[in-house]
Amino acid sequence: MNKTSLFAFMLALTTTGVMAEAQSKPFAIAIHGGAGTIERSNFTPEKEKQYKAKLKEAVEAGYKVLAQGGESLDAVTAAINILEDSAFFNAGKGAVYTYDEGHELDASIMDGRNRQAGAVAGVKHIKNPINLAKEVMQHSVHVMLSGDGAEDFAKRRGFELVENSYFDTDARYQSLLKAKKRLQMKEAATKDYQAAHQQLESEYKMGTVGAVALDKHGNLAAGTSTGGMTAKRFGRVGDSPVIGAGTFADNRSCAVSATGHGEYFIRYNVAADICARVAYQGKSIEKAGKEVIFDTLYPVGGTGGVIIVDPNGNISMPFNTAGMYRASKSSSTETYVGIYRD
Repeated sequence: MNKTSLFAFMLALTTTGVMAEAQSKPFAIAIHGGAGTIERSNFTPEKEKQYKAKLKEAVEAGYKVLAQGGESLDAVTAAINILEDSAFFNAGKGAVYTYDEGHELDASIMDGRNRQAGAVAGVKHIKNPINLAKEVMQHSVHVMLSGDGAEDFAKRRGFELVENSYFDTDARYQSLLKAKKRLQMKEAATKDYQAAHQQLESEYKMGTVGAVALDKHGNLAAGTSTGGMTAKRFGRVGDSPVIGAGTFADNRSCAVSATGHGEYFIRYNVAADICARVAYQGKSIEKAGKEVIFDTLYPVGGTGGVIIVDPNGNISMPFNTAGMYRASKSSSTETYVGIYRD
């Protein structure tokens, strides 16, 4: 065998070895479409089928990116885009209404390789806020942009803006009218906006979509997108665009996307707390997630859930509500789709 042939042979062996190693490495994705008062009695068989089909479509889209060797960041955005484009979930097209009958959207994304992150808050004309959050991370010197400034950045980066009415749906509008009626009645009785809002049912205070992923290169990523809280006022921003509260990813521990009553998730730094317990206490994501969701949040009134993936491709999806729209798939597990507390 001459030198040229030997070199070609050795190169082929090396390439084959690298490809085999890449194929053997775990990869995984989990998604959520929000947690809350999600009861079987509220679903017809057809409605349940439609929700599950959309969740499966989203998780399969993200999984396809990973299976083809793509990055976790791209898998996360691929999955979230499908949920944002569906009126079923409180993000993008299905965003809830503000008190003033408009829509204000938030999103964030984080790269576990280097803890780079991007977020947008209070945007009104961005069809897929998670894409703009990713653009902020990759093409700005900031982590979070808000309102008109975020949309000015979007235009400079070539994003097409949509009319705020794009997000209008009758179901969300009817929900707003009910929420406003309850708020106005309670405010009239208590003369206290804060007390009235605190008494509003939890179904009006949550709703989010998110995804977490591990790619074949061993990199984690997390993303979260939301329309916020029904009848929110005064430019309220929840946990979804807040790094450490609603979104967190670090290759040394885990990736987390949260959904629930955002004020509690901000106060208790939920996403980062879970990963800190994994990193510094050596706990599994299952144990760390349950501790935070059930032992830390629930006793103080914090309702919701999280999806988590670790560097080994393990997935955990704890929630302390009646249900959470969720799905997952990995290189070692089949597609799972759930809605209720099974």
